[in-house]
This record gives sequence, C-alpha cells and structure tokens, in this order.
Amino acid sequence: MGRTAARFLPLALATLLCGVSACGGSTGSSDTGADERTTIKIALWNYKTTPEFKALIDGFEAKYPQIHVEPVDILADDYSDKVTAMLAGGDATDVLTLKNVTDYARYATRGELRPLTGVVQGLIDKSAYGGLSDFEFNGRYFAVPYRQDFWVLFYNKKLVGNADLSHLTWSDFDALAKQLTTGSGASKTYGTYLHTWRSVVQAVASAQTGGNLLGGDYSWMKDQYDIALDVQKAGATLPFATATTQKVGYDAQFTTGKAAMVPMGTWWAAALLSEKAQGKNPVDWGMAPLPQITADGKATTFGSPTAFGVNMRSHNADAAEKFVEWAAGPEGAATVARIGIVPSYTDASITEAFFRVAGMPGDALTRRAMQPSTVRLELPVSVRSSDVDQILTEEHELVMTGEKSVDKGIKEMGRRVRSEAP
Repeated sequence: MGRTAARFLPLALATLLCGVSACGGSTGSSDTGADERTTIKIALWNYKTTPEFKALIDGFEAKYPQIHVEPVDILADDYSDKVTAMLAGGDATDVLTLKNVTDYARYATRGELRPLTGVVQGLIDKSAYGGLSDFEFNGRYFAVPYRQDFWVLFYNKKLVGNADLSHLTWSDFDALAKQLTTGSGASKTYGTYLHTWRSVVQAVASAQTGGNLLGGDYSWMKDQYDIALDVQKAGATLPFATATTQKVGYDAQFTTGKAAMVPMGTWWAAALLSEKAQGKNPVDWGMAPLPQITADGKATTFGSPTAFGVNMRSHNADAAEKFVEWAAGPEGAATVARIGIVPSYTDASITEAFFRVAGMPGDALTRRAMQPSTVRLELPVSVRSSDVDQILTEEHELVMTGEKSVDKGIKEMGRRVRSEAP
C-alpha cells in the first residue's frame, strides 16, 4: 500500500514544539467507577454510524478489563470546532481522535497534547505504519495514527456494466460519466456524483500535479476545475448548488442508485458494508483506482491519516496512552480491518482480513485500487493551513456555482492567500 509522503512543519513550528514536553501536565488522580475500573473518555464523532469506534472500544476493554472507555460523541461536521473549544476551555477528555494533521498541528503547537514519542519508539516495525511520519515534529510525536485513508473511485457494478475502470484518466471519467447518465427528473441516474468538498477538485489536482495548496499560485487547478464543471454542465452529476442547498449526501446518492460512480475516501467502505448488513444498501459495489491526469500505469491519490492523541490535561494519562498504543498497534489494526477500515499498520494477515470482511469486494480491480503507487497528504501542515483551507473552500464554492469563472476564482484564491494568510 502506498505511503503518505512525510511532511514537516516550518522551523518556527518545530521550535514551538521543542518545548511542549515541558509544558507541564500531570496524570493527577484517576477517575474510577463504582467497580474500581479506571474510566477514560474519548472524543469521537457520530458514534452510532461510525463502527470503528465501538469495535476499538470493545476490543480494548476485552484486553484491558480494568479500564472502561466512555465515548464523548460529537457531530462529525462540528467535531474540529467543538474539540478546539473544549481544549481552550480546559476540558480534560483523555483521548482525542484527530481527524487530520491540520487539527493535530493546531493542538500540538498549543501544548494541548502529551508527547507520545515513547509509544512510537516501542513500535515493532515503524515502516509498516502508513502516515506515521506525518506526526513527527523535530523527532517527537504527539499522536499515533490508527488508520490511513486515501481516495478511490467507488462504483455501482450494475450501472457501470462492462466499462473498464482500471486505468481511467480524468478525460475518460468525464466521457464515461456522460455516457452512464440516463433518464430525467426524479428517475434520472447520474453517471457520477461529485461531492461539494473542495478536495474533490483541489486535492486531486494537488496530488497529481504536485501543486502546493499553501503556495499562492493555483494555476495548476484549472484543468481539474474544467473537468468538474464540464461534467456538471452536461448534467452528468447533481449540480453543486443543488447538492449544497439540499444538503445531499454522497452516501444517499450512491446507495439509492442515483449515481454510478463516486470519487471518495476508503473510509466509506465500512459504512457501505454496515448498511448492507442492516439491509439498507442493496448496491453491488466495487472500488477502482482514482482517475489520473495521464494513463502511465501509476495511481497517485491523496488522503490523510487519522490518529489518537492524549490530552495534556488528562487525569488518566497512563490508561489513555495504553488505549492509543493498543488501538494503533497490530491488534487495533486487525480490529478495524475486520470491519472494512484501512488501518495505519498493515501486514499480509491484516490485508487479507480486510478483504475477508463479509460483503467486501475482493476482485482484482478493488485490490488494485487498495494499492496505489503514491498517497500524498491532502493538505500540507502549517500554522497557515486552517486559514488557507477556509479561503480555498469559499472560492471553490463560488467557482462551482458559476458565480466566478475558473480563471477569476483561481486568481482570487491566490490574492487572498497571499494577503490574508501570508
């Protein structure tokens, strides 16, 4: 499986991090329940519909019955803002699930995460961990990844038929999306669904052209925007404005047979499998490599590791650290692989466990999709990342709704990034 390229904070950030371990913080007194078990709390999102969290908690408690793990459930859309506010307010939730390295950098540089370098040093084989290097700052670690997602092309086997998805270019994808679009009105089936996230255009372009999302020059995005807008203009995807105002979800478009192909992250596989097991998802689906700019036989995609960190204010830091160590290690990896999640740690047995999940496609195309040549980090880590992300999101929406042309939108992205997030 491809490994995410290592990213490093600028020297100024690294300098800040040098002093984090001296910021204080104490394990304090343990929180214990009536049964004398230590209770640790873990911040996470959408607990009922994100099966990996229950699987990890149940697995950990089975291994360590003296520790009880209590989920702090937060809506996914509000998660980053909520956790940021919690930490600013002195919250002591023990374990923090870090959605992306942007959040990680924010919390680590503020001294809100305990150093976990000792946990990383104890890993049996660091090379077996995808995305681990993204959490290294000046030789230290403040979180450990437990999963490593990247983008692929999900497809409805019935709707796609005999189309060859093994080496699609984006031009091929554009033509195929138009070809697979049928019907009209309420009975219309779209050839694809391009979700509203800026990543669908911008992160793809960055990964496959080498463009720097923090650089201020975004001319390399133009071709990818032209493809996305051409698909939309042809009526081969639900219009961006409609998807935004009606808050359409990519899962609903796909599982109701409204879209034949959907570019999306590998995390979606577990949700599709869970829905199918509950009789909510009748679609026979598979995964193909993400379409490429050129058909050179290599698959370059983008993604981001997801990690666990320990709150600097945790009163149960030893137990919290034990959870992170177990969840990110081989046992935790096997636990999430068995429900269709791509773990950070992989070996041959875990890969096979992933493909043995009931309902998981095991065909050659899906296996090819799960072994990309290169996985690039979705957004470089910097103190500027959050501000740049907001600017690029706002301008992306204006381009996709037609309020700005591609050229004007790209020019404005650059101007704003240079002036508002220097």
